[in-house]
Amino acid sequence: MNPLLGVVFHWLGGLASASFYVPYRGVKRWSWEIYWLTGGIFSWLLAPWLFASLQTPNLMGVMSQVPHDVVGLCVLFGVLWGFGGLTYGLTMRYLGLSLGMAVVLGLCTVFGTLIPPLVRGTFAATLLGSTSGKIILLGLIMTLAGIIVVALAGAKKDADLSPDQKAAAVAEFDFKKGIAVAIFSGIMSACFAFGLAAGEPVKALAAAAGAGPLWTGLPTLCLVMFGGLITNGIWCAGLIIRNKSAGQWLGKTVEAEAGEAKAPLLVNYLLCALAGTAWYFQFFFYTMGESQMGKFGFSSWTLHMASIIIFGTLWGFAFKEWKDARPAVRNMVWSGVALLVGATIVIGYGNMIGG
Repeated sequence: MNPLLGVVFHWLGGLASASFYVPYRGVKRWSWEIYWLTGGIFSWLLAPWLFASLQTPNLMGVMSQVPHDVVGLCVLFGVLWGFGGLTYGLTMRYLGLSLGMAVVLGLCTVFGTLIPPLVRGTFAATLLGSTSGKIILLGLIMTLAGIIVVALAGAKKDADLSPDQKAAAVAEFDFKKGIAVAIFSGIMSACFAFGLAAGEPVKALAAAAGAGPLWTGLPTLCLVMFGGLITNGIWCAGLIIRNKSAGQWLGKTVEAEAGEAKAPLLVNYLLCALAGTAWYFQFFFYTMGESQMGKFGFSSWTLHMASIIIFGTLWGFAFKEWKDARPAVRNMVWSGVALLVGATIVIGYGNMIGG
């Protein structure tokens, strides 16, 4: 166990998550449901099974031993998480990377971190009964404070900008619609943490089969992310049927773009594969980080969320979503990011002395 190494893994996972939507910005002349489902096939199906099979001896033998109720719970929580992931993409469209991530992940942090130990009845004993637990609780509070600061900065930016400025930064900006979608997404996205908790018996089976400590969580991802595929696949299929957009996979242009050049298929497929794989890698590194956090493993969810917001905010500045914000508002954002960076270090230290 090495909690500080675990923090690094969580930073890598946060970077992957914050970056996954960037390749989608380069997809040309494909409808949202086409590129979302294309990338999703890589993130929810291909990548989980590929990497789990590479790191788990006799993966199919391990999966055949998983009790049916465990499989059901993992997939169920994955289905619920799928609603969060589905609307997460919509949040990015309506609010942009910085504000969208802050609101979604703020709620996701609260529910995903605190509910598992509360349900197990270990919250007080774990966080209040030791010095290390109190340090980790301080890190959780710092995380929530950082998220609130970033979200407030986003609200102030929204109040200051004209409709034209908002559209220039985020083409489909809609604050009210975006906030509503973000709240729903944040609550449902926390179900991923519950799915991982339900999959603890799978980790034990993987370890017994000879999987290394860093990789025992990978088979669980196959089950939880398959649940996400179910939700997103059904939703996207409905949109594809309604919009008659399936032909775009073969190069057909939508009616509104008749006469324009055909979609660059190879580039679109490669960008979607990159986006989908990056989306998966957030959880690939998450399971590695969690394996290093010891008895305070539930704090991994906070580290993960904080890391995503840190890197998501950096991407927001890179794409000039904050270029028209007042200097005081930009300073407020950086203060929130500083709180989040400090929180990850505090939580990592608490785990280290509690190991």
